[in-house]
Amino acid sequence: MKYKFIEKNRSSFPVKKMCQTFHVSQSGFYHWIKAPVSQRKQENSRIKERIKKIFNAHKGMVGSPIVTADLHDDHEFSKVSRPRVARMMREMGLKCRATRKFVVTTDSKHNRPVAPNILNRNFTACAPDLGWVSDITYLKVGRKWHYLTVFIDLFSRIVVGWDLSDSLECHSAIHALNKAILKRRPGQGLIIHSDRGVQYASSDFRAALKKHGFVQSMSRKGNCWDNAVAESFFHSLKTQLIHHVRFQNIMEAEHALFSYIEVYFNRKRKHSTNGYMAPALFEQKWWGKRKLA
Repeated sequence: MKYKFIEKNRSSFPVKKMCQTFHVSQSGFYHWIKAPVSQRKQENSRIKERIKKIFNAHKGMVGSPIVTADLHDDHEFSKVSRPRVARMMREMGLKCRATRKFVVTTDSKHNRPVAPNILNRNFTACAPDLGWVSDITYLKVGRKWHYLTVFIDLFSRIVVGWDLSDSLECHSAIHALNKAILKRRPGQGLIIHSDRGVQYASSDFRAALKKHGFVQSMSRKGNCWDNAVAESFFHSLKTQLIHHVRFQNIMEAEHALFSYIEVYFNRKRKHSTNGYMAPALFEQKWWGKRKLA
């Protein structure tokens, strides 16, 4: 600590005088100056450099658990503990950015049939394509509001289908559902859970579910926690992307959404419920085990 003080103030005070004041040798100070950086300091420097790259890659929207999980992908940093990462992030001033909460807009004031809450907040599944949750949110494209519908698999939290539309009519929800079906080929009995929005209660949407033998489930009125998985995804999407970008046209918006959903969220962003694995990798490992069994 004395040597550090002397080094810091050597431009203001004579080194000889400071060494005399602190009762340390002048030669000892200069030897300390020339001494190589310790192995621990070099290691800390490399870790901090990697932490900063990971933090920036996530656009500053992750905390120490995900940063640690990303660090562990590199064999060199596989033994770095989460408390150590958290301490380094504090030292570097890296804190997960928070933005305003978003408003949920659901038109549940209708006289159409409402399905029971079969899911009942059981957001787990033992295999892919046993339960999907869906929701709709809004974003500005140019000067007009557009609406994003997503379907998320409860097993891995992977987004299996999505659609962006300038209308809140049910066709966008059906398009997103059809995209998910084409990609995943789920069997009959799949539970489709959503809020009580008019899009999901429409006769066309219910007919699409019936056609494929799916089972419909709906949240209780005004209870966002009944669809917490979809709400969590939209929170991540808005805080990491939508609140920071102004989309000029629909092509620009769809390109950004594709990059976020298909490239980043599904394949790169680790999820705590997956043991800090990205959804696509989590499913890949599950299918690999099935083939070996």
